[in-house]
Amino acid sequence: MGDRITYVGLDVHKDGIVVAVAEGGLRGEVREYGRIANTPAALRRLAGKLGQAGVRLRFCYEAGPCGYGIQRQLSALGHECIVVAPSLIPRRMGDRVKTDRRDAASLARLHRAGELTAVWVPDPGHEAMRDLVRARLDAVRALRRARQQLSGFLLRQGCHYGRPAWTKLHRRWLAGLKFEQAVHHIVLEDYIAAVEAAEERRDRLTAQIEAMLPDWTLAPVVAALQTMRGMALVNAATLIAELGDLSRFANPRHLMAYLGLVPSEHSWRYRTTVRETNWT
Repeated sequence: MGDRITYVGLDVHKDGIVVAVAEGGLRGEVREYGRIANTPAALRRLAGKLGQAGVRLRFCYEAGPCGYGIQRQLSALGHECIVVAPSLIPRRMGDRVKTDRRDAASLARLHRAGELTAVWVPDPGHEAMRDLVRARLDAVRALRRARQQLSGFLLRQGCHYGRPAWTKLHRRWLAGLKFEQAVHHIVLEDYIAAVEAAEERRDRLTAQIEAMLPDWTLAPVVAALQTMRGMALVNAATLIAELGDLSRFANPRHLMAYLGLVPSEHSWRYRTTVRETNWT
């Protein structure tokens, strides 16, 4: 009885979790368990009920917006739980019917067959630093959008600045603009205020990254990367926040594939993240 294994597929949503169970063995039954609330208490009760009589539980669910809290809770309870890469889940040709119950049952069945690819799960400290880095990226995008809106307004009014923008001279030029319609002065001031607010947000988050970096376990790796030419602190922190612990890659080829630097491999998130980091 102690060698019995049950594979549990979880289709996770904000308000609930649809559960399916696959008994161990190639011909083991795959059955629907039902739906539970997405709360720590409900998850604890589920694990306790399914894990009776010495049954070992192996959970899995797709990576998504709900994060890694379920994985951490189940691991703390002593159960194996993997988070699955959605893009690497095998799909049957022509199978276009997608429901929560079918997804949960498919996860349990594929997990039993060993056909799922698990993603790396960061520790809470690393995830917090990654969220901070991504918040700064959001601020950079917001700043770029605010500047584009201001530039578009000026273009419509026939105002052209033929030199590098967003310098002190450029700001003086903005402050000295005159319009025939008084409303346009209100619009200009609002756009300038939006740019300044976005700049303050970006700079504030940049300072927070610098302040939190010494307490991060991967701070030595970030410091080592900064010895490379053109690699500033924010760039290095962003790179390591997205990659995580480099030792998780078995060899350099795996790392290059993850970065999208190997033919037929793609990593849109990484390329976009690093490019936008430099758009300050």
